[in-house]
Amino acid sequence: MPGKLETYQRMRRFDETSEPSGAVASKKAARKNAAKARASKAKAHALSFVIQEHDARRLHYDFRLELDGTLKSWAVPKGPSLDPSVKRLAVHVEDHPLDYGSFEGVIPEGNYGAGSVIVWDRGTWEPQTGTIEEAAESYAKGKLKFRLDGEKLHGGFTLVKSHMRGNGDKEQWLLIKERDEDARNETDYDVLLKRPGSVLTDSLGARNKRGEVVERTERKTAAKKTSSVKKPTKDDRPDIVANRNTASLRTLSHEPSVEGAVQARLPATFKPQLATLVDAAPPSGDWTYEIKFDGYRVLARIDRSAAASKAVQMWTRNGNDWTAKFGKQVKSLEQLDIESAWLDGEAVVLDDRGLPDFQALQNAFDVGRPQDIVVYWFDVPFLNGYDLRHVPLVQRRAILKALIEPVDDPVLRFSQDFAFKADDLLKSACDMALEGIIGKRQDSTYVSGRSNSWIKLKCRRRQEFVIGGYSEPAGSRGHFGALLLGVHDETGKLQYAGRVGTGFDQSTLRDIKKELDKRETAKMPFAREPIERSRTPVHWVKPELVAECNFAEWTKERIVRQASFVSLRDDKPARQIVKEEPKSAQKVEAEQAQKAAKKTGAAAKTAAKKAAGKDTTTVAGVKISHPERVLDKTSGIRKIDIVEYYESVAEWMLPHLKDRPVSLVRAPDDIAGELFFQKHSARLAIPHITQHPDVDPGHPPLLTIESAGALVGTAQMGTVELHTWNAVAVDIEKPDRMVFDLDPGEGVGWPRMIEAARLTKELLAELGLESFCKTSGGKGFHVVVPIAKQAGWDEVKGFSQAVAQHMANTLPKLFSAKMGMQNRKGKIFVDYLRNNRGSSTVAAFSLRARPGMGASVTIDWNELDEIKSGDQWNIRNVHERLDALGADPWAGYGKKRQRLTVAMKKRLGLDGAGK
Repeated sequence: MPGKLETYQRMRRFDETSEPSGAVASKKAARKNAAKARASKAKAHALSFVIQEHDARRLHYDFRLELDGTLKSWAVPKGPSLDPSVKRLAVHVEDHPLDYGSFEGVIPEGNYGAGSVIVWDRGTWEPQTGTIEEAAESYAKGKLKFRLDGEKLHGGFTLVKSHMRGNGDKEQWLLIKERDEDARNETDYDVLLKRPGSVLTDSLGARNKRGEVVERTERKTAAKKTSSVKKPTKDDRPDIVANRNTASLRTLSHEPSVEGAVQARLPATFKPQLATLVDAAPPSGDWTYEIKFDGYRVLARIDRSAAASKAVQMWTRNGNDWTAKFGKQVKSLEQLDIESAWLDGEAVVLDDRGLPDFQALQNAFDVGRPQDIVVYWFDVPFLNGYDLRHVPLVQRRAILKALIEPVDDPVLRFSQDFAFKADDLLKSACDMALEGIIGKRQDSTYVSGRSNSWIKLKCRRRQEFVIGGYSEPAGSRGHFGALLLGVHDETGKLQYAGRVGTGFDQSTLRDIKKELDKRETAKMPFAREPIERSRTPVHWVKPELVAECNFAEWTKERIVRQASFVSLRDDKPARQIVKEEPKSAQKVEAEQAQKAAKKTGAAAKTAAKKAAGKDTTTVAGVKISHPERVLDKTSGIRKIDIVEYYESVAEWMLPHLKDRPVSLVRAPDDIAGELFFQKHSARLAIPHITQHPDVDPGHPPLLTIESAGALVGTAQMGTVELHTWNAVAVDIEKPDRMVFDLDPGEGVGWPRMIEAARLTKELLAELGLESFCKTSGGKGFHVVVPIAKQAGWDEVKGFSQAVAQHMANTLPKLFSAKMGMQNRKGKIFVDYLRNNRGSSTVAAFSLRARPGMGASVTIDWNELDEIKSGDQWNIRNVHERLDALGADPWAGYGKKRQRLTVAMKKRLGLDGAGK
């Protein structure tokens, strides 16, 4: 006993303070304590606990549990909470003597813990399961689950040790209320406000130096705000997640129709949300913080309706299928009570200290040891037929935690958030040599791509670089001397960023050299010759490899100093690597506040319209009738959704529509009903549309769309699809593009579609023609060739037919140039008939009148391997694609003026090539 209290006694001067010393326990007292312990064990293991309100440097609460002859003690800055969603920081302090449990009084100035102390609550506790001895073992391991029977607190609680360290290397734990009948939502019932004062005396609370009861002002302010909020109505769908226990949350997950959730098909592909690097933590308290894991970002797609081999799949952030690398994790995910979902997490390997080790993770992949890999899951954007991306983060995570908790497998874990100040948490993370921390707004939605609602704070400068070359080794160094690094600028050019020559061992040097040898080239990949090259000879490589490095800083010349190699990254494409610039925390906060205000304003307008009972709304100056009409009953997509979609993509879509005659596919009722194909103007005028009389002789005027208002106007008239001609209205007889529609026949898998698109590009390149690619929004690709306004319709059609026939002759098992389903079974039809006069092709960013409403989207040829289907993007996720783009994939398309030359025609065997 004296040894356990040595720290406590050393920190106090008992000739000045009235606190019990713990040094007067006689043999009689010891026998009494032993008898008490035996009696406690006989009475369901009940031992004492006490919570003292303590106004030292700042008001806090001391939580103490009797265990092993002393009071195990934690300082809880914000005090206990009855809300299971609230995790209270609990700093483990020195053991206190048992008789401290009845101490009330004032600790004099100049003494440790000087200030007023009252006993806020006391009673007995017992472990939730097992014996006291087992509870002591659990405490030693860092997790203790127990029940309290006090005058104020009752029910289950958990104390769990985090890996963080506080000031003076003190252990930091979390005090969490279990979800049981004693749990209460803190906004409804703050136990510290509702039950103030001492349980021993009439004192209303700890007092300051002037003898005044310390006011909990921040709690009173919160309470006033809460009381002023009107009670939710039945239609408001209140936050039911925060008020449910774990079992209830699991039941809810079967059909998670919470506020913000929308019924939706499970997407075939999914892009994760990415955090923005910031220079400091935002000042507001609206953020929650997690550890930034040093691993690989992974996504799990679960679909029980799919074939067994695809029921659970693991994907990287860039859409690479890594299911084969995660055999152990896939089996564990199969245990989850989930029918369909996308889960978001990070794969790591933990070292002996329980910290992520990136090199060990790479080794686990290299040698095929998935059992060494742990995945920490932190979000669930889709679940059981619902899109949860607009459900607040705190609710998504509550559901996710409830789903993961029952699976007793160490390879699947929930990523905990910590109730610490960001600066303290970051300091602790850095002291433990972690990479940093991730901050997330508690009320944030899930947004694919980089977002200010998720932020990252790093312990040191660290990012990915493209490897553009290497220097020869010197001295005893083998394989290579240093790697030459680069990052892409805003125009997509690779700029030299310095070199890295440390951080390698012999094995790493050897393995990297093998990869460098495969990519050696005579062509320098950087936009400009590196200016700080040494005399050591340099070899260039194709800019395909990505290296992650630590470094001290960027110089004014945009060169990294003191770089140290961490690893190669094969989960991040080289073309996406740019210089990471920390964003101002104040700017992040301001942008988030602006978004919240905009969202509130939009919601108010919508509510006002509904209250007025209107069946119209106005978008881009166009009055929209029957906005709530459902046009796709399979997904619930309404007319207003289509209208707002076209308004949102107008900036991207209009360059593909401008001056180009358009044909409209209209669905007056819904897309399952009769569709109308409109090429010319009709009696029913389309708002803001431009008409071109006499361009198509013998027919009513052709139509073009020149503004966002006109685009929205077509949607108001029930238009779903927009198809454009291969010529512009001012020069209708001279096509300015050719289109090859790659349409898969029965039995053609998607990998063959990717192969077909690439072969089409290469064949056209051999002819001397540059091409551009887009998804069709349906089953395939469209390959588009911009041409000079030189040839007529017949010549262009004949040329395109010759190209299609050449492809079919060269690769007859892959391609067909003949129409009819019987001619393309197991093949891809190269549809050249889009090049007839009057024919049209669905425009870039047009929706398709099919279930789910896929969209035709422009892509860069370098992205081809990442595309998973022709309708990968749809009305609900195109904006994510556009938000994530750094540059237009079709940049330069409008300036291309390619001629169909005699030489090209000769190569295709066209008659009359010399004419």
